[in-house]
Amino acid sequence: MFNILKARIHQKHRTMSYPDGPPPELPPRFVGRPVLREGQCGSGCRKCLAACPVGAVTLDDSGSLRIDTGKCLFCRACSTACPDGIISFSREYRHAAARREDLVIHAGSPDYASGVNTLASKLFRRSLKLRQVSAGGCNACEADSNVLTTLAWDMGRFGIEFVASPRHADGLLVTGCVTENMRLALRKTYDAVPSPKVVIAVGACAIAGGPYADHPEQHNGAASVIPVDLFIPGCPPHPLTILEGLLRFIGRK
Repeated sequence: MFNILKARIHQKHRTMSYPDGPPPELPPRFVGRPVLREGQCGSGCRKCLAACPVGAVTLDDSGSLRIDTGKCLFCRACSTACPDGIISFSREYRHAAARREDLVIHAGSPDYASGVNTLASKLFRRSLKLRQVSAGGCNACEADSNVLTTLAWDMGRFGIEFVASPRHADGLLVTGCVTENMRLALRKTYDAVPSPKVVIAVGACAIAGGPYADHPEQHNGAASVIPVDLFIPGCPPHPLTILEGLLRFIGRK
């Protein structure tokens, strides 16, 4: 016991101060929220549309670009293909949105969308227990969600915890595109959570099917099976993006 206490004193405080302090340093290759420059495409080449592997880049009726960050894999293929420099990617990590339509970015969009949920901020501000459901994910979103339980992130200090049973949960955190084999399991897990309850979709697959969109063996995300209250885009989203989204969701930011 003495050696354990001695080692702990030597290690000192390891948990980051965020959100009371600055966010942790993001890696140099971090790709944040897309930014679209004002004005229409100069060349009209549509190379960005052809380059996007998931159809996240589209044109509206006026010819202006739109990027659906719910579908986006943040691969930057669109910005690389654009000869006019219309598309770029920032270092903005705040991606979460309470409404699906707020994930669609256009020129002049705000830096980030609202992710506050009235029910969650009223009932779960001090304690939010989530049952994590991997509904056909590759384990990347699952890993970046689970890392929030480690010493450095310690989301438990906000009362946010993963629980083993949906009957002990306030809601679900869903990852993966919802394969046909997981569709019924997800629905039954949702039904087992006592009301009132919330659902959080994490990652491009859980929001829109990701790279598997429209495949007959999956259902293009959680919203096709159960109602979703918070969308956290990314492929996978950085742990900071997930934590920030959860904190805004329950009114702690």
